[in-house]
Amino acid sequence: MKLASLFSGGKDSMYATYVAQNQGHEIKCLLSIFPKSDESHLLHHPNITWTKLQSQSMQIPQLTTVSNDDQTDNELSLLANLLQNAIDEFHIEGLVHGGIKSNFQKEKFEKICSKLNLKVLAPLWDAEPVTYMNKLIDSKFDFIMTTVSSDGLDDSWLGKIISKSDVVMLKSLSEKFGFNLNFEGGEAETFVINCPLFSHSIKINQSQKNWDNYRGRFEIVDAELNNHA
Repeated sequence: MKLASLFSGGKDSMYATYVAQNQGHEIKCLLSIFPKSDESHLLHHPNITWTKLQSQSMQIPQLTTVSNDDQTDNELSLLANLLQNAIDEFHIEGLVHGGIKSNFQKEKFEKICSKLNLKVLAPLWDAEPVTYMNKLIDSKFDFIMTTVSSDGLDDSWLGKIISKSDVVMLKSLSEKFGFNLNFEGGEAETFVINCPLFSHSIKINQSQKNWDNYRGRFEIVDAELNNHA
């Protein structure tokens, strides 16, 4: 199938794209909505403008739009418009997204796609958290944590490339503090700097950490594609 990928640049949307491609689907374009703020219930916020480097590295075109309103209905309307553009320009037949547990998101995406006669793929749905996190690393996905907003997660995680020993630590912290290990509830967000889909990895030249003793953000100020793969 010809698919569009609902794309935030984080581990889940990237891995869903990777799985769909490995299943033989053709990823025709990436769809990214830049939300107004981090209050969005539907969309990733930090560093999403840098998804342009990921798009370049994967050599998959990206369709983007900017939201001026955090209301879910407004964001869904923008997504419907993007999907229509993808149908017109790339003749897509379906949408792949990286949802794992959120029925709220899943139902919203399915409703829109149903109206547009598009199939929906959610290849990560119901993945077991520890298995999935380790599979990401085994599949050579290098991803950093770009936000933290949960008890148990401090500023030492910001900008950190997650390793298998980190997964062990995160599992222990998630059990102690009750957050979702995959971060799907917004406990943390991620950004992929290298994976098998990339022709070149992403080099972060300049960054900035913001931390208020509970929530933190790792802002990419300047980045580029590495000259060597």
